[in-house]
Amino acid sequence: MNKCYIFGAGEGLPQFLDNDDSDLVIAADKGYEALQKLNIEPDIIIGDFDSLDYTPKGENVIALPIKKDDTDTLFAVKTGLEKGYRHFYLYGGTGGRFDHTLANLQTLCFIAEKGGIGFLCGKDFTATAIKNTSLGFSSAAKGNISVFSATTVCEGVNIKGLLYETQNAELSNSFPLGVSNEFLSQEAEISATNGTLIIIWQGTEKDIIL
Repeated sequence: MNKCYIFGAGEGLPQFLDNDDSDLVIAADKGYEALQKLNIEPDIIIGDFDSLDYTPKGENVIALPIKKDDTDTLFAVKTGLEKGYRHFYLYGGTGGRFDHTLANLQTLCFIAEKGGIGFLCGKDFTATAIKNTSLGFSSAAKGNISVFSATTVCEGVNIKGLLYETQNAELSNSFPLGVSNEFLSQEAEISATNGTLIIIWQGTEKDIIL
């Protein structure tokens, strides 16, 4: 499974990266500094570089205008999708400005709409989004997990193996019914037949069964 790693400069940065030659590593703006600290040379450096304060040199640099519709992270995701990647790991995309974190949660929904899956790795949580599909969690997952509708209404929501289960339910984006569920040291599954769910839990992407 080839992976695309995208680095920003916020919280949740790993101490090392378990990548191989088939993976794609992208630095988004000041995420370039984060990768330098890990002694990892990114395959691509993308950004308007307003945070980095200088534009790196090299053939792997994609300089973006400051005035644009895409965030640096979203442009990095689009680049990964164009290269055939469908599994994305976003590091350094939380903390700091809350609107940036929210933008990255929406970016997870964009990935789901394109048929991929992305993980936003925070300091003490991980978030993902799924559309019209299911997601499994291993029995090793611990702590709290919350499920939110990213669409106006998400239909056919099933939650199995958690403290609070539901079958064929509806979640809306105006009522936080799915907040504060809990893992029970057993495999769990969350699914939806029509709509996009944002799932946030106190763990890492390693809790996922893909």
